[in-house]
Amino acid sequence: MSAPLVVSIPHKLGREEATRRLKGGLTRAAASVPVLQVDEERWEGDCMLFRVRALGQLASGQVDVGDDHVRVEVVLPWLLQRFAAAAQAAIRSRGQLLLTKKS
Repeated sequence: MSAPLVVSIPHKLGREEATRRLKGGLTRAAASVPVLQVDEERWEGDCMLFRVRALGQLASGQVDVGDDHVRVEVVLPWLLQRFAAAAQAAIRSRGQLLLTKKS
């Protein structure tokens, strides 16, 4: 088993607003990535557990929403580990878009 991919995204929204913005965000993000399919997106308070498929491979993880940051942890199967850097950049980019305060 490989070490999980971890991304921490700072925000200034507070826990409640950050959680509100992230709910449904995984499904919306997957809609714009043809090879990504969401198998599960389940919220338990401020924590989302998820399973996604990419290129026929299953990845799972969780999103923990804090007062000033969001921590995303994803366990990639060995076949998808070669795309870890690209996945990390995509998670950070999408997360920052969702969590940026609108003026």
